Amino acid sequence: MTTVVISQPMYLPWPGFISQMAMADVLIWLDDAQFSRGSFTNRVQIRTSGGSKWLSVPLVGKGVDAPIRCLAAARTDWHRAHRDLVRQALRNSPFLQEALSILDMSATSDTLCAALVKSAELCLAACHPPRSDIRQASEMNVPGASWRRVLDLVHTVGGTRYLTGHGAANYLNHAAFEAEGVTVDYMGYEFLPWPQQHGDFSPYVTSLDLIANVPPEHRTAHLSRTTLPWRDFLAAKGIAVSD
Repeated sequence: MTTVVISQPMYLPWPGFISQMAMADVLIWLDDAQFSRGSFTNRVQIRTSGGSKWLSVPLVGKGVDAPIRCLAAARTDWHRAHRDLVRQALRNSPFLQEALSILDMSATSDTLCAALVKSAELCLAACHPPRSDIRQASEMNVPGASWRRVLDLVHTVGGTRYLTGHGAANYLNHAAFEAEGVTVDYMGYEFLPWPQQHGDFSPYVTSLDLIANVPPEHRTAHLSRTTLPWRDFLAAKGIAVSD
């Protein structure tokens, strides 16, 4: 079975997406998708002593009508501002310097899209031994839109299993995937909590939180490994299952 994960680039993503990446045999970055305001493409939360705050990369034109691979930062100092916030928020964490190094290395990329992708891939490498064949959708010459393009991308890389996050329940034609020999599973997002510096445990933060607070050899144990077949997932969500 060849597991495929397809996602728009995410900036310093939460551990749920790192868990998903860790289970992929092939990871496809949907870098040619149109940017969606309010998504996690250019922003992620971090816990601080004053509550949760956003690490957001400001975008030229607010990213309106731009494919993700064409996004550009509206300010040149965004990395410095994020570094200062991460350093302050995680100042008592034992592996803070590793987290800051990931932030620094991501910012050296030639384009903003490359920086977003690199930030996610570096977080994965710090939490779990990477094993994915990684592709860029913009280089794969697979046209189309919505679930049909997703299925065609899976076919192009020889995938037999599509592992997805919860948002896909709103548009995926699960029966069509199954009819064409592709199993669809959803992430379960069940985590082993790790020590955090501020407040009660929450996984809904940048993976830098996990990296900064847990020794490298123990990080994989904190990632989610649970998945659900699509019928079970939809039933659990109260969504009608139609074949």
